[in-house]
Amino acid sequence: MAKPMTKTQLVAALADDMGTDKKSAGAALDAICGLITKEVSGGGAVTLPGVGKIYCRERPERMVRNPATGEQFKKDADKVVKMTIAKALKDSVNG
Repeated sequence: MAKPMTKTQLVAALADDMGTDKKSAGAALDAICGLITKEVSGGGAVTLPGVGKIYCRERPERMVRNPATGEQFKKDADKVVKMTIAKALKDSVNG
């Protein structure tokens, strides 16, 4: 398995594709991440064409078990961030 791309590598590749400097590409990436975080934390969803959809889902209160002790306890309701991968990305990886 290949190592994941770091933010520095992503910014460099983005700057190369955009034909701009790394500072501008880094600012663009930070702005996009900020917008996604703001929208999803507010309960919305963001669709990245060709990549997927990022959204927030609420989980109800439930009983869980500590695997070390076997003790059961009630876990409060919470929210979790989910991502559905686009068919185009799945097809490009598998085909």
